Amino acid sequence: MRIGLISDTHGYMDERILHHLQGMDEIWHAGDIGDLSVTDALAAIAPLRGVYGNIDNAQIRAEFPLHQRFQIKGLKVWMTHIGGRPGNYDHRLRDQLYRDRPDLFICGHSHICLVKKDPAFGGIYLNPGAAGKHGFHKMRTLLRFTLQKGGLHQLEVVELGARGKA
Repeated sequence: MRIGLISDTHGYMDERILHHLQGMDEIWHAGDIGDLSVTDALAAIAPLRGVYGNIDNAQIRAEFPLHQRFQIKGLKVWMTHIGGRPGNYDHRLRDQLYRDRPDLFICGHSHICLVKKDPAFGGIYLNPGAAGKHGFHKMRTLLRFTLQKGGLHQLEVVELGARGKA
């Protein structure tokens, strides 16, 4: 199963994003969607799972939850927007993260693309960086990977271009 993981679009969508997410079995958006036109465009090419972020309005918050927890291909997944990072998880969910121990812990918010196995909870931390043009990041990014046999495989970081360029 091919997954496209995106975050921090802040209402921005372009053909590069859609091109690189073509052929995915699912697309996951880790928050700061910015406008429902973004998730409409993503859902038009593959089934979509998402969470709202700190910049998202009441309409987006009504459409998407703060946390998504689900099992897929034998993996426990927890996706939220503000989760911190390995060694510095958000205090509001740290205890639950260590107690529930998902296989994949997915966050957005930092605009920093990072994938790291974290022995503190025993799973893999994933942050796709930011695909939008708003923020301090220099390169817009997303992640693509395959889920099979209880594991994450064929991980790719896709660079979408410099933040200020469409």
